[in-house]
Amino acid sequence: MNHEQVLAEIREANLTYLMLAQTLIRQDKAEAVFRLGLNEEAADLLVSLSAAQVMKIASRNTLLCSFRVDDSLVWGLLTNHDTPRKVGNEATNTLHANILMASRVSEVL
Repeated sequence: MNHEQVLAEIREANLTYLMLAQTLIRQDKAEAVFRLGLNEEAADLLVSLSAAQVMKIASRNTLLCSFRVDDSLVWGLLTNHDTPRKVGNEATNTLHANILMASRVSEVL
């Protein structure tokens, strides 16, 4: 994949993310704020963007969305790989990872 293809993929991901965010916010703002890891002010701004504004923002060469998983503990729980306290139950590990990620969302809010 060359440089131009990478930039095109980033722009496409941005557009998809912005459209998904607007849809989620319109359907259920509280749930969207939680799932997207946004504060209410950002959600209000996103949902108010026109199609032209969405296209302009999406065309940036920087990825707009980011991973919430930023540490090895959560990655290990999600992948059931290299977790320090493996309980042998994938569902429990996933639940634990979700709780950790949700607590980090509350830090943003």
